[in-house]
Amino acid sequence: MNIFTEVTAGIKVSVETFYQPTHSTPGFGQYVFAYRITITNDSEYNVQLKKRHWHIIGSDNSHREVEGEGVVGEQPFIAPGETYRYVSGCNLNTEIGKMYGTYLMERVTDHKLFFVKIPEFKMVVPSRLN
Repeated sequence: MNIFTEVTAGIKVSVETFYQPTHSTPGFGQYVFAYRITITNDSEYNVQLKKRHWHIIGSDNSHREVEGEGVVGEQPFIAPGETYRYVSGCNLNTEIGKMYGTYLMERVTDHKLFFVKIPEFKMVVPSRLN
């Protein structure tokens, strides 16, 4: 299992991906992946995740962007030393793709906004690795 990690301003973001064969329909070019994000606050500040911005790219060079408030319907507060985890998903029209992006975070003490990188991670149907 691959884990992709990026650290920005003391905020560590790690991603694990999982192919979802029971939700995919390869004969129709539909491939579904789940990903688990772990956000660890190694800074000295309380932070809140305000927004997300994703780039989703298929192996056919298709590109789409997704933006929105928070993640999975939440705008979590993460105290120093704490971790927040969530699972979400992505559908692709190709067997291989990648995602990357940013979170917009806010330091609670002074309301300073800053971006945290979400590492680029690959989504690959396991049979493509053989």
